[in-house]
Amino acid sequence: MRGGRRLKGVIAGAVSRCPILPPSELDVGLAEELLAPKGSHLGTGGVMVMDETTCMVRVACVTSYFFRDESCGQCTQCREGTGWVHKLCERIEQGRGGAEDLALLDDVPSLMEGQTICAFADAAAWLDPGPPETLPRRLPGAHRREEVPVLGELRL
Repeated sequence: MRGGRRLKGVIAGAVSRCPILPPSELDVGLAEELLAPKGSHLGTGGVMVMDETTCMVRVACVTSYFFRDESCGQCTQCREGTGWVHKLCERIEQGRGGAEDLALLDDVPSLMEGQTICAFADAAAWLDPGPPETLPRRLPGAHRREEVPVLGELRL
């Protein structure tokens, strides 16, 4: 890593249905059949490499902003769902999130997937950093703003 920083995680194939792989799971080739056992895939081939200074909650905010902003707005599920997901991510990042927000982050995408005329809502619904409650264990220091309490006792 540049500047001697430590690796925090890698998204192997863009943000849709590709969990963030921690350094302990990166001894794998970039081939579909090798990534599949890790629950990942090559997707569109957009590899994202993040170092120890990356806030994973911020990554979720930026990614959800992309989907919200790029939705054409024709289908209600996509237009409203991407907006909700982005608002929830922002609330969590700002330290105003709660357990109910995690439940909504699980629920809202399920209402989007398979409900629209194109695959964009499906891709937005497939944002998958892994289960939010396991993020602190899998990626310590995931939320770089340590002074902000996130989700009550749970610090991301």
